[in-house]
Amino acid sequence: MKLLFKQRFFSWFDSYDIYGEDGRTIFTVKGQLSWGHCLKIFDEAGNEIGMVRERMLTFLPKFEMYMGGRYVGCISKELTFFKPKYNIDCNGWHIEGDFLEWDYSILGISGQGVATVSKQLFNWTDTYVIDVYNPQNALCALMLVLAIDAEKCSRN
Repeated sequence: MKLLFKQRFFSWFDSYDIYGEDGRTIFTVKGQLSWGHCLKIFDEAGNEIGMVRERMLTFLPKFEMYMGGRYVGCISKELTFFKPKYNIDCNGWHIEGDFLEWDYSILGISGQGVATVSKQLFNWTDTYVIDVYNPQNALCALMLVLAIDAEKCSRN
């Protein structure tokens, strides 16, 4: 399942549209006014189905993930020098990225691929392609991409 993740061009807060392969909007993400990033994820019908919230006052960036109001895990950036790496306490997954921080692999417990993420260049706004191998993992993979994008945004 391929998802196209596009940041909205004119928005006061972080907001994104996530499209399926057929071009229809599958998820909408709206940033909320808060101390740190707080991103709420809505389905096609407008129901809130997930949230990514930045935990403040931590040494390295850390984001909590919620599905249906229930805490499901956390992603935190690890201290590395060349390749970005994140620690995830959700599903036993881990993420590895390239030096330029444009492409990522989300890997399962035994190293099998869960999803790949590629940043599309030459767009007016942040645009990613998320290739999720099992559609049931789409929301969780999206939350990880949102957290990574928010962390990169905070750094710049």
